[in-house]
Amino acid sequence: MGAALALAERGRGRTAPNPNVGCVIVREGQVVGRGWTQAGGRPHAEAMGLAEAGAEARGATAYVTLEPCAHQSPRGPACSDLLIEAGVARVVAGLEDPDPRTAGQGFARLEAAGIAVTRGFRANEARRSMAGFLTRQALGRPHVTLKLATSLDGCIALPDGASRWITGPQARAHAHLERSRHEAILVGRGTYDADAPRLDVRLPGLEARGPMRVLLSSTVQDVPGWTVIAAPHDIATLPDVDYILVEGGAAVASAFLAADLVDRLLLYRAPILIGGGKPALRDIGLTDLTKAHGGWAIVDARQLGMDRLEVYERERNEA
Repeated sequence: MGAALALAERGRGRTAPNPNVGCVIVREGQVVGRGWTQAGGRPHAEAMGLAEAGAEARGATAYVTLEPCAHQSPRGPACSDLLIEAGVARVVAGLEDPDPRTAGQGFARLEAAGIAVTRGFRANEARRSMAGFLTRQALGRPHVTLKLATSLDGCIALPDGASRWITGPQARAHAHLERSRHEAILVGRGTYDADAPRLDVRLPGLEARGPMRVLLSSTVQDVPGWTVIAAPHDIATLPDVDYILVEGGAAVASAFLAADLVDRLLLYRAPILIGGGKPALRDIGLTDLTKAHGGWAIVDARQLGMDRLEVYERERNEA
């Protein structure tokens, strides 16, 4: 399952509206097939893994990060049917598919065909792996990652607005990797006017994975090469976007936090002090300090050259 989860990451930010799923097929202790959801959502991970396994899939165990789909599509057959036809003996899955077209029916179809099914294996990791698809299913909007690059005292720029560069090359490279894992990237009008950002991916081999550029502005409607939205909640209207990265300045970051739309926070901190610079955030509507606690959980921390990265996930009662 660990290998399937790793394969699923290859499709992150490329498969919407389908989930980025990973699949590994094992027979007699040997991996005979691997697959992950391809760009645009097809082929599915199971179809790719079964195609590689061929006849070796008979009697094998398929490890999949999400329940195999049960619904037919003009773009391809149901994965549960493919697994049955291939003669696999067992399916180990991370999560049940929340899509009502499958939602347990894939498991039921497999079991009716005599295939042993194990559900919920490494479910938390599978849930994190497919956060975009699951957020879209549950909340009707993309999964939002907010990126902040600050000094130790919480500044994102000098008093005059100069911000190149607060963090070092390793942190900036990691930020470009994050861009490649999202279908869209958003900034506000202030950042657009001040920096004319390209918002592309400048890493060798990943240049083609530049995300859709989204501008948050209530005063302009049409900017060539950009998709313009008027308010943070309008991200729900973006087509085929399950993962969106917010890179705007303090106003945009604060607007998304105030609307409780941030699901994941990337905090890059450089070992510098600015003092009197531009703060990372403005008012986010907090009036009671006790309500500031318990909303965020750290899930990763690492050193990137001279800088420190901390990754937090939003904890919500409904999740």
